[in-house]
Amino acid sequence: MTIDTQNNYLAITASGEDKIGLVDRLSSKIAESGCNIEESRMAVLGGQFALIMLLSGPWNALSKLEGQMGALGDQLGLSIIHKRTQQRERTQPVVPYRVEVVAMDHPGIVRNLAAFFSKNGINIEELQTDTYPAPHTGTSMFSVTMTVGIHADVHIPTLRGNFLDYCDDLNLDASFEPARM
Repeated sequence: MTIDTQNNYLAITASGEDKIGLVDRLSSKIAESGCNIEESRMAVLGGQFALIMLLSGPWNALSKLEGQMGALGDQLGLSIIHKRTQQRERTQPVVPYRVEVVAMDHPGIVRNLAAFFSKNGINIEELQTDTYPAPHTGTSMFSVTMTVGIHADVHIPTLRGNFLDYCDDLNLDASFEPARM
């Protein structure tokens, strides 16, 4: 019998009513099972806690954790979905760029931005949005921060110019700069 020493991966998404201690209890169970948190994003949206996480570990540790997910979700009041995955492999290297957009809030901003990048064959790697009242006027403002992965064969000055023109046409204030890692 051989022991699998290579890491395997498990993606977890969870959501439920926000309560103090959720991250502590969930991360404790992950550590106790012998798994490691590779990447995660967590937020409180309204009164709801939301999480997405990539775990790694030997197959037996991940299997043990998978077997406990139903009971853990019930204990924590979370809906948990899990799926085995593998480490992401890129077929082409990409250069990460950070995109920031601010505008008066209205429907369709994210859709328009996503359409621009999709039509240009560019993947959105991360995306975060927020609404807030403008200082002095209280006008509802919308902000988007995203990281996109640009393939090495793309002429970045042309793409950047096209993107900023696109945003100007939609009355969006935008920046498009290399991501600082």
